[in-house]
Amino acid sequence: MNKNKVLKSRFWADLTTDDFAQLVQSDFINELVAVLPLAATEQHGPHLPLSVDQTIVDAVITNSLGHLPSDLPILFLPTQAIGKSNEHIRFPGTLSLSVQTTIALWMDIGASVARTGIKKLVLFNSHGGQVSVMDIVARDLRTDHNLMVFSCNWYSLPLGKVMEQFPAQEHRFGIHAGDIETSMMLAARSQFVHMEYAAHFETQSQARAPHYPILGNGNSVKFGWQMQDYNVQGAAGNAKAATQEKGAQIIDAAGSQLALMLSEVSRLPASTLVPNSGI
Repeated sequence: MNKNKVLKSRFWADLTTDDFAQLVQSDFINELVAVLPLAATEQHGPHLPLSVDQTIVDAVITNSLGHLPSDLPILFLPTQAIGKSNEHIRFPGTLSLSVQTTIALWMDIGASVARTGIKKLVLFNSHGGQVSVMDIVARDLRTDHNLMVFSCNWYSLPLGKVMEQFPAQEHRFGIHAGDIETSMMLAARSQFVHMEYAAHFETQSQARAPHYPILGNGNSVKFGWQMQDYNVQGAAGNAKAATQEKGAQIIDAAGSQLALMLSEVSRLPASTLVPNSGI
């Protein structure tokens, strides 16, 4: 069956129910990868809109379309624009789901994907506060529905030299609305970026690090923080250094690597999942 004839679009919601009925009968159903984009609607300091995480994940996906081979069967599910953002809930405008609701929502979407006969799902995330939740959902979807599930953050992809433009301090401490995210927003939706309010938002974490060799080394211990614990303005990193050019380069690098990663997932054999332990 011709993949392009059935997959008239890369986006799940563009297909008809008859298209999905054909997918079940297709000879490439085992290759098909569904991608669930996960984002958030939360404050990003005084200079960026609440839509940063959604804008970034959608920009990377849009860029990946130009890198995907035409015969690679990939379907992008609707972006989940509201997620678990309670670390930002003390800032006006932030929308957040509880962890229980977040898990239930993603589990229900995964179950719906499994019912179509699709066997591979990628959780593609742009919000750091959801990483641990993805781990739980991925394992539970595999257990409950025999789905082959992968978790991926755009910023965890191997982005290469483009990230060498940012100093080590920015990589470690510029975790929210700093140079990287502000640059990407300048490239994707510059009309909503207020650079007149951008600053070098220093964090309490950076100030503490030299005095606490274990707590402050960035690897050994995790802190259950809220954003105001790091910076009362809700941002961390040198947003003043952001440029549109750097942002465009990051988006292109991430789009290219996303396409490569999805190609690898598509190639993985069904035997990757083993039904029984053999004991």
